[in-house]
Amino acid sequence: MPILTLRDVSKDYETDGQRVRALAGVSLQVQPGEFVALVGRSGCGKSTLLHLAGAMDFPTQGEVIIDGVATAELDDAKQTELRRTKVGFVFQSFQLLHTLSVIENAELPLLLAGDVRARIAARERLRAVELEGLEERFPHQLSGGQMQRVAIARALVHSPKILLADEPTGNLDTVTGGVILELLRRLTREQQTATIMATHSTEAAALADTVVKLKDGRIEEIVRAGR
Repeated sequence: MPILTLRDVSKDYETDGQRVRALAGVSLQVQPGEFVALVGRSGCGKSTLLHLAGAMDFPTQGEVIIDGVATAELDDAKQTELRRTKVGFVFQSFQLLHTLSVIENAELPLLLAGDVRARIAARERLRAVELEGLEERFPHQLSGGQMQRVAIARALVHSPKILLADEPTGNLDTVTGGVILELLRRLTREQQTATIMATHSTEAAALADTVVKLKDGRIEEIVRAGR
């Protein structure tokens, strides 16, 4: 059963009094444990699709269904709860809090939710991303690759159904980026998370199970691994 379904989704924005269509009639299903790469030129709709998949925005037409729930049917409180419990986010710029230690950054989503197991879960996730022993360091004491690992641990600390990654290797060198991508792919399988990554990198996309090629807000082609 898919964890994410987009059914004939379109998204319009108002820009300088004109309506701009960012997505047009997009349909897509993503299964648990599937690693999906969204590729295409800037402005093709990758970021818009990520925002819809994370219930950060809502379609003008069509349906976005996360774990059996249509996002547009939820009130503000339930939308917030859905994002907090079912979706994790990894960003190009890491977005760590530099006044917090590694483990404090990793446990933050659970602390904000009042989860008493926050520290235990954070340690488990930091071990999974191979940062055991660095829990008390601060972001300025880490390499770029290590900071992205902390960001991944934070995104997975609440065991989300969906992990959204927006250019996760954009600020990393080629070797470090490759390590991060392999880590994402391994964790996707181990934790059966549906990972959706927006990327400009053909090398990054090559590691995905499914490549969704976008052009002018439409799906141009879907390529499955081995086909």
